[in-house]
Formats: sequence, structure tokens, C-alpha cells
Amino acid sequence: LIYCYRKPKTKRAKRFIEKREPKLNENTKNAMLIRGGNANLTVTEVLKDIYAVKKPFAVLYKRKNITRPFEDQTSLEFFSKKSDCSLFLFGSHNKKRPNNLIIGRMFDHHVLDMIELGIEKFVSLKDVKNSKCPEGTKPMLIFAGDMFDVSEEYRRLKSLLIDFFRGPTVPSIRLAGLEYVLHFTAVDGKIYMRSYKVLLKKSGCKIPRIELEEMGPSLDLVMRRTHLASDDLYKLSLKQPKALKPKKKKNISHDVFGTTYGRIHMQKQDLSKLQTRKMKGLKKRPAEKSAEDGGATPKKSKSA
Repeated sequence: LIYCYRKPKTKRAKRFIEKREPKLNENTKNAMLIRGGNANLTVTEVLKDIYAVKKPFAVLYKRKNITRPFEDQTSLEFFSKKSDCSLFLFGSHNKKRPNNLIIGRMFDHHVLDMIELGIEKFVSLKDVKNSKCPEGTKPMLIFAGDMFDVSEEYRRLKSLLIDFFRGPTVPSIRLAGLEYVLHFTAVDGKIYMRSYKVLLKKSGCKIPRIELEEMGPSLDLVMRRTHLASDDLYKLSLKQPKALKPKKKKNISHDVFGTTYGRIHMQKQDLSKLQTRKMKGLKKRPAEKSAEDGGATPKKSKSA
């Protein structure tokens, strides 16, 4: 196929092309949430709640899309190019796989990883009558369970969930901004997702007392099918440009406490010619000077 490139004729088209050009520092990853052709009410509510958590870095497709990601991925790749999204969440429902969610990510607008999850229990944002976090709050992610470190599928699921919910990269953190927690627990072949709001209470000292209040949504999930990228393709997706790699600094080391030590290379010095501080107590007496000069008597000063 031969693609012909035409220069943009308007400033708006030019800005659009520049926005999608490759960059050294990636933009915050956007996610698209897609309803399948036979999505029921439970799956629809899950997609809406995840969209509320992920906003403003998400796109919700309200129309139903008849597609099967594990069999044909062309429609997902088309939507990825159209909406400039590298993450997706697809919801469907049928007799064989009821209340089904497929979470995945793209690399170069091609599907990299896909994991199918089944919803066994769901509590929406509306069902929990508590105060909510404002839109765009960056969550703190907590993962509990040995399965996230032992199994390759669960390890890849952990990486996928971090990519999906991490939000923008921030240069600094404010204590009052740490008000949203997403907790994932893997035990007995199930994944429990819980979301909490952090409440900072008075404790009588500078450090506040922290309480967690359930906010919703909460999901009990079970892993079904997986479509994982090969090791070579996965390593290629993690490759960073040379401009972002930190340059190695020579003769610098760090200890376990984080203290920086530097090694300085100097030429050999003659310490006998080293100029020290002049003090009366360090001045040499005439006898010492004569001994150093070979026994010569010091000259007498002329009388006035």
C-alpha cells in the first residue's frame, strides 16, 4: 500500500498532526470504553463508572459495536487510531461468558496485551451514598496478593492495571491531593477491586490520622482468557529513546542512605612546600633555622 502525505492547509490541521507526532515524553494515555453488541445493564454501568473514574483521559462509546476482540482486532485498532487511545476496555454479555470485560493496551495502534475478566459482583458509584472525589483525581494504586508476583498472567495484569489507572505524571505531590485509593487483591483465583476516599482527621500533631471510606465502584473479578504479547515484542514496547536515558556520571557513588560521594583525581603534590597558616606559635626559632641551614650562625642585626 502506498500512502500519500499531504501538507495541512489550515492551522487547525497542523496542530492536529503535531499533536499526534512521536514525542520524547509521551502524553497521558487515553482509554476508550466500548460496549459490545449484546452488553447488558451490569456491563453498561461498569463502563460508566470506570469512565467516571478515568475522566478526563477516557472516551466512552455509547453505541453498541458488534465485534469480538479475541477473534478480530481490526475494529479496535481502527478506534484506537481515530480517538488516539492506547488503552481500551470492552464490555459484552452472552450465555457462554456472562458479564464479560476485556481490558487491553495498544502498541503502535496494534493490540499488545488483552485479558478477559468476568464480573461476579458489582457495586456502583450510585449504590454507595458517600462523598466522591473530584474529577481527574490521580489515584494511589495498591496491589495485594502473591499471585501478582508469582504468575506471569497476573504480573502482566498488574502492569496493565497500572497503565490504565495511573493518570498523568506529576512533578510534585500535595498531601491534600492524596485522597483516592484503588486497591486490588488477588486471592483464590479472584481479583477484588475496591476504591476508597482518604479522609485526613485531626490527630493532635503535624501528621494527620488517616481513615478510608468506601466510595465505589467495587468489583469481584475472575480471569478468563488472555492474549499476551511475546517477550520480544513486549521488550520492544518498553524501549526508551536514547535522549531520555540518563547519562552515566563517572566517579560518583551512593551509599544505602542516599548520600552522594565523589572521587577527585589530583596530581601528586609536594607537601613540604605547602603553605600553611602563619601563626606565632608555629614560627621557627633561630636555632632551628641554623640547624636546617647546616649549622651556619644567623646574621646579627645592625644596631640602630
